[in-house]
Amino acid sequence: MDTPATHPAPGRVPEPLPLDGITVVAVEQAVSAPFATRQLADLGARVVKVERPDGGDFARAYDTAAAGLASHFVWCNRGKESVALDLKDPRGLELLHRLIEGADVFVQNLAQGAAARLGIDAATLCARHPRLVAVDISGYGPEGPYAHKRAYDMLVQCEAGLVSVTGTPEQPVKAGIPAADIAAAMYAYSGVLAALLRRGTTGRGGPVEVSMLDALAEWMGHPLHHVMHGGAAPARTGVAHAVISPYDAYPTADGRQVLLSVQNDREWRRLAENVLGDPALADDPEFATNAARTRNREKTDALVGRALAALGTDEAIRRLEAAGIACARLNGVRDLAGHPQLAARNRWRDVDTPVGPLRALLPPVVLPGGEEPRMGAVPALGEHTVTLLRALGVTEGRIAELRRDGVIA
Repeated sequence: MDTPATHPAPGRVPEPLPLDGITVVAVEQAVSAPFATRQLADLGARVVKVERPDGGDFARAYDTAAAGLASHFVWCNRGKESVALDLKDPRGLELLHRLIEGADVFVQNLAQGAAARLGIDAATLCARHPRLVAVDISGYGPEGPYAHKRAYDMLVQCEAGLVSVTGTPEQPVKAGIPAADIAAAMYAYSGVLAALLRRGTTGRGGPVEVSMLDALAEWMGHPLHHVMHGGAAPARTGVAHAVISPYDAYPTADGRQVLLSVQNDREWRRLAENVLGDPALADDPEFATNAARTRNREKTDALVGRALAALGTDEAIRRLEAAGIACARLNGVRDLAGHPQLAARNRWRDVDTPVGPLRALLPPVVLPGGEEPRMGAVPALGEHTVTLLRALGVTEGRIAELRRDGVIA
């Protein structure tokens, strides 16, 4: 049963977070690597984010929707320390290598070949630092004809076939979230955890490789196996289901939409009796079986549509739930922000940012001891540069010189 996220019980000594004591250095941008390392930061890791002095991670400039900050950046970068280094300058690159010397994990998602030119690809770093777990995130992998193609999320969604199965019969569409970036991020995150677990028994880290195409191709497993082993390519059906009816979103009297799904003929009988108000439909040959309802989809949808169009959304949901029919409101993003289930389970926290606290969701995993994830502040560009350089033993005069020359910010 779901329970609210809670603090440890009064009087109980909190357990350390799972990654307390782990240091991560990341040369990262956009979503895939930053989202992966944010998961590590939430679990207690110290994450040092290395950015360009001239603007930093380009996701900082995507928009200004989050109270003047970029929404992507706020989402993916809480709990990190920002260090601004020019890695094209040998002095900046040398400082990065000094940071890596004290790290447990290194993550990068630079353009293909850029990390190798700088000597910070996973294989090179792991050969130099045997205990280091180093992660290369790329669009298409390090070899093959696509290795050097630009790999933005939308492009990989297209290459992976996700767009071909998403949308309406008339129009394919990309997913409304960066699915390829998120897929790669979560495999990088789990790969780091697996590599750290192995290091605990062998003493050795090692390189981890994740490509956006590989990650999203794995998520395409159902349609891929369906096609490869004899089936037809899945049809695009919007929010409807290709082989189940009724299964769609239907307008209600107050201008919203309710999605319902009838999974078997027993449920159809309950829907006919308790919502549609016509028990005879349960035995009508045109509708009595799912195969018949799917064959007569337009008629089925018309019956359901007429019934729900006469009801307000709340009343429609009440009747459907009373009849044991799976249903949901077709929510917008603002509805999600005010979702009563998230509020009831205490899933929101305030996160500090350069423009003040902003609301953010707790990570999905509730830790076994009830310890709260470490939802640290979103850093300003270069906010921690001087502090970290001092910790490396860099003198004040040298810091001033590096700042003067634009090597740091």
